[in-house]
Amino acid sequence: MLQTPKKIISSNKKAYFDYTIFEKYISGIVLTGTEIKSARQGAINLKDSFIKIEDNEAWLYNCHISPYGFGNIYNHEPLRKRKLLLHKKEILKILNKQKQENYTIVPLEAFLSKGYLKLEIALCKGKKLYDKREAMKKRDIQRNLKNY
Repeated sequence: MLQTPKKIISSNKKAYFDYTIFEKYISGIVLTGTEIKSARQGAINLKDSFIKIEDNEAWLYNCHISPYGFGNIYNHEPLRKRKLLLHKKEILKILNKQKQENYTIVPLEAFLSKGYLKLEIALCKGKKLYDKREAMKKRDIQRNLKNY
């Protein structure tokens, strides 16, 4: 299968550190005109954002998209909730896994594909403090090996 080129706009590095990732999905996102213009300039922050499923619809919360510089009175609210575009079967599958196995749904990265903004979201579980320490030790060891 031929993959389309994607331009990564924003990445949630904190999610990789705080969570153990199990499954990944790609979803579209509903944006207004000034939001997509601002996102194309890279003014999007996924750091503390999360996804909730309400009434069989997926919603993105706490995703900060900065106001567009030339948007004047038509600018958007930076922290509003945004609807994600997933197939109904995917939403039900994610919802079932979330309820059964107590998963959290977080966005990993935002990217442009064929002019549309897409989100890579993941089902994950929070890491314990000792898991985070172990990951930091491994990263330090790798960094030290590269330096020598």
